[in-house]
Amino acid sequence: MTIEFNKEWCLNMARLEGDAEIGAGALAIDPVFDGELIEQPEPEEPALAFGRFVRLMRRGRGMDMEKLADTADIDIVELMNIEEDPRFRPEVRTVYQLSMFFELPRESLLQIAGLTKPKDERMYEEAVRFAARAEAVEALTPEERAALEAFVAVLSEKK
Repeated sequence: MTIEFNKEWCLNMARLEGDAEIGAGALAIDPVFDGELIEQPEPEEPALAFGRFVRLMRRGRGMDMEKLADTADIDIVELMNIEEDPRFRPEVRTVYQLSMFFELPRESLLQIAGLTKPKDERMYEEAVRFAARAEAVEALTPEERAALEAFVAVLSEKK
């Protein structure tokens, strides 16, 4: 006896289960996730706070971007976009991996990443307040200065 799991069978089962979406990766339904995904990215302060939050958490642990990307099993280009581009919308999987790495509730990180609607007005207000305070003016560390000078040297090379 063979059982065939074709597309029609899967769609019928999804309807029986409550007409849930089926898929893989970012499109898959997480049985624990109860948030409402935002279809279009809305550049809001909580999303800006997410990038600054990730940067400070990474730096607080003494990690560079490459080390965090490797350790948390996320794409380094996406991590760079998260930290540098306030309009960037990360993948749900990436936020999930970061929540596991930082040991924080994924629902909260999904909200400040701008992927779900904020459920708590206080969280929204704190995200705005955090984003405003998180960008401190500070001198470059010797490592940052060396990296910057090396990069400027490459940019300045004549071809």
